[in-house]
Amino acid sequence: MPFREINSKMVEATVVPGRTMYSQRGAMLAYRGDVSFTPNIQGGQGGLGSMIGRRVAGEATPLMTVEGNGTVMFGHGGHHIQVIDLDGDTLYVEADRLLAFDGALRQGTMFMGSQGGVMGLVRGQVTGQGLFTTTLSGHGGVAVMAHGGVIELPITPDRPVHVDPQAYVAHHGEVTNKLSTAIGWRDMVGRGSGEAFQLELRGSGAVYVQASEEKL
Repeated sequence: MPFREINSKMVEATVVPGRTMYSQRGAMLAYRGDVSFTPNIQGGQGGLGSMIGRRVAGEATPLMTVEGNGTVMFGHGGHHIQVIDLDGDTLYVEADRLLAFDGALRQGTMFMGSQGGVMGLVRGQVTGQGLFTTTLSGHGGVAVMAHGGVIELPITPDRPVHVDPQAYVAHHGEVTNKLSTAIGWRDMVGRGSGEAFQLELRGSGAVYVQASEEKL
């Protein structure tokens, strides 16, 4: 995989001839070797349709195409960085959390309302996250940003995971999600603006949760 964690807020990526990477614009901190950075106007491998989908929702995140032969150090805003290695499955993540990712991954856009119907739409409003979520599928590495540390929680068919929507970062695998109303003690101790709701994830995969309820 192309990413090596330098510390909790910086990663180093190996760039090789013939293999493209994408990164958020402004995320390059330093590089060695013969590496070029080109503004990407087609939204990565998802193409123009993917980019337009996010622009309709006001969620397009400018990308750079990274090519050449060398190593690049990435970081942005002092945010915590989590490297996720995909082995043929799909990662669901908000576009503005993407720091950099392997160009071999297929990029797309999913309308959140398609998971949970009306509640999917409610989730977008309650969490402050968009109604469109970026998907990355295939084999490769992804570096995502979060506030504070990140923990990976496994999701199994017999053990669903409930997450504070404000602390949700991303998830991967064959997972469905829905927003449910919290009850009892959760209503009293929740700290985020969405404390009356929980994001329930079921299936087989994992969810990444940040140690904060702040948006990027």
